[in-house]
Amino acid sequence: MTRRRPNYLAGVGVTLWLFVVAMPLYVMLGAGVQSRADYGASGPLGFPDHFTLSNYVDSFSNGFGRYFVNTAIVTASVVAIVVLLVPPLAFAIVRNRGRSTSGVFRLFLLGLAIPAQAVIVPMFYVISEAGLYDNLIGVILPTAAFCMPVCVLILTGTMRDITDDLFEAMAIDGADARRVFFKLVVPLSKSGLSTVVVFAALQAWNGFLFPLVLTQSEETKVITLGLYNFQTQYGVDIPGLLAAVVLSTVPVLLVYLFARRALVQGLMGVGGK
Repeated sequence: MTRRRPNYLAGVGVTLWLFVVAMPLYVMLGAGVQSRADYGASGPLGFPDHFTLSNYVDSFSNGFGRYFVNTAIVTASVVAIVVLLVPPLAFAIVRNRGRSTSGVFRLFLLGLAIPAQAVIVPMFYVISEAGLYDNLIGVILPTAAFCMPVCVLILTGTMRDITDDLFEAMAIDGADARRVFFKLVVPLSKSGLSTVVVFAALQAWNGFLFPLVLTQSEETKVITLGLYNFQTQYGVDIPGLLAAVVLSTVPVLLVYLFARRALVQGLMGVGGK
């Protein structure tokens, strides 16, 4: 039996890559537990001499709690809209071969080529005329709309992997379209649904353009806008800012940790058959 020689070059490459990934995390976590004076003295790579949680406490005193709640409301609402509308739409696209359905699918694919920056001005006028300016609903609706093209593409690819034999067996049992959808399609599309939920949640949680243009008051600010509070005309509170960034990444990290396996499986099925 031949013994394989260790690949030292690969080991060096992995070590360098681990260093590249770990260094920003170290800077972010280390700065969050230092005072501004200690951070200014030791620099971003210095090890904290005195640990403090005052940066995390001050983040909530600067309104971070309100921004966190607003972001959670936007994220939960966007995910709810996407989960409510996209699965039935993807099911209709997969099972209906008509021209109208194909046209709707092409329309959603066209949405992939339209960046939000290109329509933000007319979007501002539409939201203002609808009386939704400076309202979280005015952020939720366009965010969900721009999530739907990718979500439709993912779910149609997942649902096309369901074989026709299963649909024929359900039809022989006398199942109507509603029962086929809830008893067959939804259970077999869990990986795609998980991918859609994670994608929509990330888009909503990290959204910046729509909240920036479509909101104004402190009561409707989200986390991405609230981080500006750590920047003043005299400088930037880097330890406080990085502490707020750590707090803002925890929910998304938890969602990814619980759904990472389904997320990978769902993305593998985007191409469909």
